[in-house]
Formats: sequence, C-alpha cells, structure tokens
Amino acid sequence: MLELRNISFNVDQEGQDKEIIRNVSLTLPDGQLTVVTGPNGGGKSTLARLIAGIEKPASGQILWNGQDITDWSVTERAKAGIAFAFQQPVRFKGIQVFDLIRLAAGKTLTVADACQYLSRVGLCARDYIDREVNASLSGGELKRIEIATVLARSAALTIFDEPEAGIDLWSFQNLIEVFEEMRATIAGSSILIISHQERILNIADEVVVLKDGQVAAQGPKDRILPQLIGTSSAIPDCRINTEEAGRK
Repeated sequence: MLELRNISFNVDQEGQDKEIIRNVSLTLPDGQLTVVTGPNGGGKSTLARLIAGIEKPASGQILWNGQDITDWSVTERAKAGIAFAFQQPVRFKGIQVFDLIRLAAGKTLTVADACQYLSRVGLCARDYIDREVNASLSGGELKRIEIATVLARSAALTIFDEPEAGIDLWSFQNLIEVFEEMRATIAGSSILIISHQERILNIADEVVVLKDGQVAAQGPKDRILPQLIGTSSAIPDCRINTEEAGRK
C-alpha cells in the first residue's frame, strides 16, 4: 500500500518559489486502479514523479507498505516494486527491444517469452524483437514497447503518466484491455494512471481530481465521474476529454 502524507513540492521560478503540490495526502490500497485527473498544470505529472522518486518533496512523507521511502532513489523504489511509465518514453540507442524487455523482467527470458509481451500490446513480435529502441521507432511504437516492459516487470505498483498520449485509436482500445488484464492477473498489484480520457476513468476503482496542486475531489468512479462530464458544477474547470485518443 502506498501512502502520501502532507506532500508538498516547489520549483524555482524566476528566483521565487512556486508551489506545484500543496499538502497532498492520498492512500492507494493494494489491488486498486486509481486515476488522477484534473486541469492542465494542476500538478498531476509532478505527483506521479514524486511517487516514482524522480522528484523529491519539499515536505511530507511517502510510505510504501508502512516504510518511509521519502528519501529513496528511483532505483531503490524500482527494486521495492514501484514501476513508472513516462508520458514520453526514453529512447535507448544501441539496445534492442528484446534486451529492454529482458532487463525489465529481471530474469532470464526466451525470445518467445518477450514476444508474448509485445503481442499483448498489439505489436507483431517478429517485426520488433530485434529492433533498436532508437529514433527509427515512432512515439506510439515506443509507448507500446514501454508498456510491454512494464508488463514484464509485474510490479506491485505501476504508474502511468498519460499513457494515451501519442497513440492511435486501435492502440488506445488495446491499452484499456491491458490495464484491465493487469488488474485481473497481477495479484494484489496497484495501478495509478494520470489521464484525461473518459474511457480510462471508466475502468477506475477510484478517481482523484488534482487542481492547483491540491486534491479537489476523491472517491469512487461512480460518484466523481458525473461531476467531471458536466452533470455537476461541483468541480469547476475539471471536465475531462470525452473524445477517444487517436481522434484529436
């Protein structure tokens, strides 16, 4: 279980501190799919990076299964079972797709094993398994390969920062199935997704609305989602994208 206790985060902007995250407290129970949404600039991606250890909070605590990991590095958190998928995946010149998946799994994999992970994200394995993770791959291909590495890890907590960004409609539909499969097959694992997309919010157990660096609303999907699609004015400026990815 992940707990955030009174987390705040500031950045230096023209010589002055700007508060990006303000006193945020959250609990992510085991086995739950949580979606964090809200207006642009509200601090969603920053929150994800704080949990992953890419950024360090100015104050507050981050607890993982009761242990304080606030000062842990990205590597230490990864070893403890926390995985992070970037909004813009990193390219690794000189590394083949097979090697990347094998490294993510942290164990010996056959080519057939790696191909299964690629197939689950809608890629023809024989076309990608020996390719380098470099500029020859499109953004959508990189995104799907990164998700394949996440699947190979079988992490206890997986964080996705706007996973729908830059992918086509077919891939987006496939992505929804991947998330549902992860929740069903990785026992006790938690998933945290940063997203504006209604279809992703629709598969959430809980929705958190982050606005101006603070939690504006939090609760079960059935209670929060109607407020976000315009049936309530309780959360101003927080309407979500009802258009599917690939149709932007």
